[in-house]
Amino acid sequence: MRVLRGRAATVEADRGRTGAMLARTGATGEPAVRVWTPHRQVAFGRRDAAEPGYDRARAVARERGFEPIERRVGGRAVAHTGSTLAFARAVPVADARAGLADRYEATADRVRRALSAVGVETAAGEPPASFCPGSHSLRAGGKVVGIAQRVRTDAALVAGCVVVADREELASVLAPVYDALGQPFDPGSVGSVAAAGGPSDPEQVRTAVERELIDGDATVRRRAV
Repeated sequence: MRVLRGRAATVEADRGRTGAMLARTGATGEPAVRVWTPHRQVAFGRRDAAEPGYDRARAVARERGFEPIERRVGGRAVAHTGSTLAFARAVPVADARAGLADRYEATADRVRRALSAVGVETAAGEPPASFCPGSHSLRAGGKVVGIAQRVRTDAALVAGCVVVADREELASVLAPVYDALGQPFDPGSVGSVAAAGGPSDPEQVRTAVERELIDGDATVRRRAV
């Protein structure tokens, strides 16, 4: 198991680290984990890019101090405030058509245990009109975790985000972004670890999530990004 820590100097370089992590897992067969706080950004999904209001949504994000990017994994827009955690677990696959549901379930269980360890109990699912709506989410009052998956012929990347704090700031940028995209969004649907009674310190939550994502791997090699 290879564990990457920290973030790169720029948004683009940081995205490249996760892509390289996935490629290396595919080439070597060694699983890898990364849990970090990305740069301040709004990450749009591929479906967002097809919307008539996409350019306006990007401009709205930029006006509010969030760099707009387009990601390969996931559906609709997600914001990272600087305290928002991202996590990614790369695993080798022998058959790209198999194991999708199992990987989702296993990752959700690991993240659920991590949040429980810091005092927040979560349940599967999300409130209506949540950010990046999907069937692989965790809620604690509002949505606190979203999970997506990218599968190649040789490896799969199960990735997602954890809203640690700053739920009001996250909602305040996503509301006009989703409005520009013409998509439903309820600012009240956003939850956070802190709002659910857990810590507001991203590092404390990061440590718990990383521990669960590498649990069971006998050999762990940690490297800085």
